[in-house]
Amino acid sequence: MDRPLSIEALAERLPAKARLIGVDIGTKTIGLGMSDVERRIASPLLTIRRTKFASDADALAAEIRKYDVFALVVGMPVALDGADAPRAQAARAFARNFSARESLPIMFWDERFSTAVVERDLIAQDVSRAKRAEVIDKMAAAYILQGALDALNFLTNRTIGAAKAPT
Repeated sequence: MDRPLSIEALAERLPAKARLIGVDIGTKTIGLGMSDVERRIASPLLTIRRTKFASDADALAAEIRKYDVFALVVGMPVALDGADAPRAQAARAFARNFSARESLPIMFWDERFSTAVVERDLIAQDVSRAKRAEVIDKMAAAYILQGALDALNFLTNRTIGAAKAPT
C-alpha cells in the first residue's frame, strides 16, 4: 500500500466532484458512511457484518464501485493522549490489505469518541437499544467522515481564499 495520505495530500488529489466513503472498522462489523459528490454532507450507508477479510473487502469494494467512490476515510482508533489505541493496528492492517486489492486513496481520520457521540445522540432521540445496535456503526462511520469533510472543506476554502487574496 502506498502510505496513507495526509488530509492535505488528499485535498490536492480530489477532483471537483467525487464521493468519499468513511469506514469504521470494528471487530464484528464495518460501518460505512458516504458523502455527496460535493463532499458537504456524510450520511450513514450500511453496516457490513464481518466474516473473513476477503468477504469484508468484497462487500466494501462493491459499494465503492456502485457509488463511484474516489477515496476512503478510515477511522483510526486514537487514545485520549493522542497515541494509537489498541485497535489502531487492526485498522492499519485492514487498510493495507484492502489497498493491495483495490487501488484508491486512503486517509486515516481520528475516530475518538465517534461511537460514544453517536450513541448519546441516539439515546437523546429515544431510539431503542435494538435499533441503536442496528445503526450505530454506519452512523459512526458517517460521523468520522463528516469530520474529515469539514476539514477538507476548510483546507480547500483557505487555499482558494489565499489564492484570491490581494497582494
